[in-house]
Amino acid sequence: MNDLNLAIWQTAYAATPAAALQGLDATAAQARAAGADLLLCPEMSLTGYAIGADAVRRVAEAVDGPLAQAAAAVARRHGLALVVGMAETHPDGQKPYNTALAFGPDGARLGHYRKTHLFGERDRAQFSAGDVASQVFDWRGWRLGLLICYDVEFPETVRLLALQGVDAVLVPTANMTGFDEVPHRLVSARACENRVMLAYANACGVEGPLSYGGLSTVADASGAVLRQAHRGEDLFTVGLSRTSLEQARRHDPLADRRPDLYQPLSLRPGITSR
Repeated sequence: MNDLNLAIWQTAYAATPAAALQGLDATAAQARAAGADLLLCPEMSLTGYAIGADAVRRVAEAVDGPLAQAAAAVARRHGLALVVGMAETHPDGQKPYNTALAFGPDGARLGHYRKTHLFGERDRAQFSAGDVASQVFDWRGWRLGLLICYDVEFPETVRLLALQGVDAVLVPTANMTGFDEVPHRLVSARACENRVMLAYANACGVEGPLSYGGLSTVADASGAVLRQAHRGEDLFTVGLSRTSLEQARRHDPLADRRPDLYQPLSLRPGITSR
């Protein structure tokens, strides 16, 4: 099985979806020239994240709408798989979803995931929470799963993907300054405890009231950090090694799980907020 060359794009948000597509096209060309197979972008990379509930409704589209089609065209043009984020219209007219889409280098949609864990009042004001856990998709001999930002802070989300046999988890994110424990600690912990590789592509710069922390991170299945960006704009490529993955899995704690003891994990705790 082939290794996978993954490009991580850490960028500030564009002012409009049209400008975001222009930036995506230029970055995809750079990533492909650097030998990348797949380009991972930040959360809501096509539409902007902290733009307010009214603006989110205005830019929201169906996943087969013009915006997604334009992103698929970028993938085809450069022969590069993409993971991008956008606001997706809700079929019942409720608040849009915060959605991640994966496209193959032929423009075919490989994966579709709606953020399930909403962080704070901004997320809840702008979005509906997805109600379907991330599903695995296969590409180039790798089993891949999608999460979005806050989702990765819950151990159960990555564990569920690991139990589906995922090799790598791809996480578009818009993590703000002040929450550096996520790239510094949790990304590596999630990778190590599940024996999966994990890529976390963050935004940077300022958008409205929010300042993003950068520090996009890729960890291997032993929890070692393969690459971590600084605070500003960056585009880097990391090779995900099948050999490294198999070596980490020589000791696989998943085999020693006791699911019969874990029923309380599915119960709502008495304290539901913090």
